Amino acid sequence: MLGFDRITFDPLVMGGRACIRGMRVTVTLVVNLVANGMNVEDILVDYPYLEREDVTQALHYVAWLADEQILPQALAA
Repeated sequence: MLGFDRITFDPLVMGGRACIRGMRVTVTLVVNLVANGMNVEDILVDYPYLEREDVTQALHYVAWLADEQILPQALAA
């Protein structure tokens, strides 16, 4: 999946939601921590089993998901 080797999906872990390296840490959790003002260093202190690249890749994954393309609607005749 486009080089997101740290983002995993397993129906037996967190209901198949996007997780970090098979752990019970969702991408959503990591992104919400950043969105609410935590910096990477604080996240790594609070979640010592995470690595800097886990946080970075979670953010890149969400950015990739959010990459919208708005296509012009065909003009009605």
